[in-house]
Amino acid sequence: MTRHSPLTSLLTCGLGDSEYTYFCNGGKVIDKRLQELGARHFYDTGHADDCVGLELVVEPWIAGLWTALTKHFKSSGGQEEMNGALPSASNTLLKPEMLHMESQIELLRLDDSRGRDSEVLEQGEVNRSDSSTSVKELEPSLVRSIPPLSQASLSIPALPPEYLQVHLRESLGQEESQESVTSLDPVFQVPISKAIQLTADDAIKTTLLLELDISTTGFSYQPGDAFNVICPNSDSEVHSLLQRLQLADQREHRVFLEIKADTKKKGAVLPQHVPEGRSLQFILTWCLEIRSIPKKAFVRALADYTSDSAEKRRLQELCSKQGASDYALYVRDAAACLLDLLLAFPSCHPPLGLLLEHLPKLQPRPYSCASSGLCHPDKLRFVFNIVEFPKSEAVVLRRGVCTGWLATLADPLLQPNTEASQADNREDWAPKVSISPRAVNSFHLPSDHSAPVIMVGPGTGIAPFIGFLQHREKLQEQHPDGSFGAMWLFFGCRHKDRDYLFREELQHFLARGILTHLKVSFSRETPVGEAAALAKYVQDNLQLHSQELARLLLEEDGCIYVCGDAKNMAKDVNDALAEIISREAGVDKLEAMKTLATLKEEKRYLQDIWS
Repeated sequence: MTRHSPLTSLLTCGLGDSEYTYFCNGGKVIDKRLQELGARHFYDTGHADDCVGLELVVEPWIAGLWTALTKHFKSSGGQEEMNGALPSASNTLLKPEMLHMESQIELLRLDDSRGRDSEVLEQGEVNRSDSSTSVKELEPSLVRSIPPLSQASLSIPALPPEYLQVHLRESLGQEESQESVTSLDPVFQVPISKAIQLTADDAIKTTLLLELDISTTGFSYQPGDAFNVICPNSDSEVHSLLQRLQLADQREHRVFLEIKADTKKKGAVLPQHVPEGRSLQFILTWCLEIRSIPKKAFVRALADYTSDSAEKRRLQELCSKQGASDYALYVRDAAACLLDLLLAFPSCHPPLGLLLEHLPKLQPRPYSCASSGLCHPDKLRFVFNIVEFPKSEAVVLRRGVCTGWLATLADPLLQPNTEASQADNREDWAPKVSISPRAVNSFHLPSDHSAPVIMVGPGTGIAPFIGFLQHREKLQEQHPDGSFGAMWLFFGCRHKDRDYLFREELQHFLARGILTHLKVSFSRETPVGEAAALAKYVQDNLQLHSQELARLLLEEDGCIYVCGDAKNMAKDVNDALAEIISREAGVDKLEAMKTLATLKEEKRYLQDIWS
């Protein structure tokens, strides 16, 4: 678009992740700026969310694009423009990127093979069940569809061009270390000095506190900081994957990669997260996110290496436009991974190179510091729930990659009367983890100690606030005549006697006047009294104290910190704050949202949130 063409037409589809504060911000900024320069929309703007699946917005947006283009060019008059709206390869009016977008979706019409595939599927299912069972009575699953999908013509993505050639060479017996696993710098290997289970045995989630000994590392932190834990994939899952790929006998072979000479992939480069000359087992353990949910492009590629026609058809369905809901239900929402698909479709035999092309880098996991160096010198504490994925048809019960590994390391320290618990800090025995500092953030206590502090942290979101309170306690001991502002904490959990984290510590801070207000919500308890009935969640408790909070934020330059779940809690808390400001300041919702935005710009509304 140029300045001398003020009536230029505009369409935008932004890609983003709603777990981040500025969702689709790039697309929104560009869209706004183009409108300022005179462009006008002729088609609704799309905002695709990777948190729930980009294809849920992108595919319908592309599907409706051609109709909108046709209508737009017809309405503008001119036969040449009208013809230009048609999505043909000979179109000279459409931008090259439009043609590229169209080429990314290959229309695969399976009319000729549909009957054969359906017949194979039907026969296969009848053979596996009672002969009196009809296909119509079968329930859909990861491996099986039902009409209308099972009888539909499919539009599937274009096959991604392969580009990696893999060479496996026998090992010469070299030892391998974790060095160069990550590009993070610096990395410290530190022992676990203490492990405590914070929840009761009958709690829905198990929460652990780990203490790391950082005395010999030079690692430093402030309360509110976060750090990375470098973790491996599960040994058992790596073994199962090697077995399924029929590569178990070559697990110690060294991996060397090169770009295929005949690849059609433009700008192909070797994946930087796959180090050269490391063993296959090492790469699957430390370098690749084997638990990642396969993207549709990966599923599409797997289909081409599946020999059974019914299994191939089902994989094509899962990556197709028509099978979007099945993909969401049986792959994305079920957190199915590559191993799950390979076990569910036994005739699928992909080459190793395909896996290295599609499996993303194994990312370090971030955790919030749950301590203050003033209170625990040379120690770093953090808190986490042991993540457990529910068992489904194709997905075996499993723990989170990092939390499961940490729980296994900590398990001996949690057992009473063992050598581990008696030999408290013996470095020659203590299990070790590799950590690295994260980029400097602003999730810190205000430099002005007299500023009021409001903390909102249900569940493990309380972690950084324990560090805040420990730090404030030491500061007040060091400066008994200092001026310190009020500290409010809004905490929430399910049950008072099962998962009320740091209950004794919070009562200690309250008794000493460090914590001036403690408001706790129990979401699964039978409420006693009207206030308890109204305060099921932290956002409810915020509403109950709206006048005080509005005064602290709007009149006393207070700071509010929110830590925890991004998908629900953080959004609900933000909505509650907007309602509080709107009601107490007597402004409309838009003005209240602007006030919150100003607080964020001033670093007085800070979030540490995760999915």
